[in-house]
Amino acid sequence: MTRTSALPFGETTFDAILFDMDGTLLSSIEATERVWFAWGRRHGLDMETLMPKLHGMRAIDTIGRLALPGVDPAVEAAQILADEIADTGGVVPIEGVLAFLASLPADRWAIVTSAPRALAERRLFVAGVTPPAVVVTADDVSRGKPAPDCFQLAAERLGFRAENCLVCEDALAGIAAGEAAGASVLVITATHTHPVETGHPTTPGYGDLRAEATADGTIRVTRAGA
Repeated sequence: MTRTSALPFGETTFDAILFDMDGTLLSSIEATERVWFAWGRRHGLDMETLMPKLHGMRAIDTIGRLALPGVDPAVEAAQILADEIADTGGVVPIEGVLAFLASLPADRWAIVTSAPRALAERRLFVAGVTPPAVVVTADDVSRGKPAPDCFQLAAERLGFRAENCLVCEDALAGIAAGEAAGASVLVITATHTHPVETGHPTTPGYGDLRAEATADGTIRVTRAGA
């Protein structure tokens, strides 16, 4: 990776940073795929083909879009939730994220996840990520990603507008939600197995990222070193 002295945001500063969870703050891909592949096998689905399209959305939305005959998305999503809470094998923090989060003012960041709150709390605990005051989950919105509602709600709860925030995301649905909210987007590629096609800046982790507070309390994100 070519390293530069700063992320390509110019002199932009942000009121707050809104982080997705899975694939952005922590890696849960092993557990997620075990649970979803088992679910897919029960329904005779080709999960090798479907799985890349499912990341980043609420389980109930994912199942609903499949429109499987005789399948109740709410019932299936509840079972998947129970299975995911029980399976935390391989849930670990993304490289450098704990130090990066610790450098942020407590009132200037939030977590915005498509996971239900119970699953989010479980995975954050296992990964050693202390949640901030504002955590928006699948339970808090009626429209999940790629709708912008979740990021707009998180920004509002922090006292800001999403248009003045930085969204950190890894999945296409989340990137689209950040764009729809009018936010700047940084794509975290730590769990990607294929190159992501995006016009947004990307980073594999947080190890060489720095967050610095400006005189007016906003945040500037830069990349250390050269």
